[in-house]
Amino acid sequence: MSEQQQRAQARRAKIEALQAQDQAQDKRRRGIALSLSAIGAFVVVLAAVLVVAKVGSTTDEGGAQVVRPDSHRLQTAADGKVTLVEFLDFECEACGAAFPVIEQLREQYTGRVTFVARYFPIASHFNAERAARAVEASAQQGKFEAMYQRMYQSQKRWAEKKTPADELFRSFAQSLGLDMATWEKAYQAPATLTRINKDVADGKALGVEGTPTFFLNGKKIQPRSTDDIKAAIDAALAG
Repeated sequence: MSEQQQRAQARRAKIEALQAQDQAQDKRRRGIALSLSAIGAFVVVLAAVLVVAKVGSTTDEGGAQVVRPDSHRLQTAADGKVTLVEFLDFECEACGAAFPVIEQLREQYTGRVTFVARYFPIASHFNAERAARAVEASAQQGKFEAMYQRMYQSQKRWAEKKTPADELFRSFAQSLGLDMATWEKAYQAPATLTRINKDVADGKALGVEGTPTFFLNGKKIQPRSTDDIKAAIDAALAG
């Protein structure tokens, strides 16, 4: 190979190396842009999820209560010092986004904070009341938490649709090993809906207008991030 050919080959190799470097940098820039977009979207959703109304009280003049003796507790702190209550709708997208946050908090504050879930199905959500009835029917067989989690884990399969999700919810109950005759009776029973509507009535009397709405030790809180809600809990624990 002549010296001229060698120089030409060296120039081609250098050009190819530069092109490869440019492609790699462009790929990294696209990856960073996508990551930042995803993070930004999550922050926006989380802010919408955790924004709640102004401060309320544990019991109002009409007798509404943030927590009742039969309210469903996901976990209980022995000292009863701090209680976080969520009024929720299983079909609500914001509640679905809040679910992993609550699960993270439950793990972080195990044994120190009581977590309570209360029903607040929104009338415009086609399957929200059905979902609440399915969870309450499961609660009557000691499976509230399992069905509560199943609803959020499967939310994209049945939410925001105008077709009844009864059969899907029945399949969830079967997968949990419940007595299906008992579950079906409870699912259809007026008393089950009455139990749900008691939560709704308390929520409305306490000023709940949308979901999720959080109360910490009987007062509505207005966190805009996971760190905000952790700070509120930490302050309550330290108080």
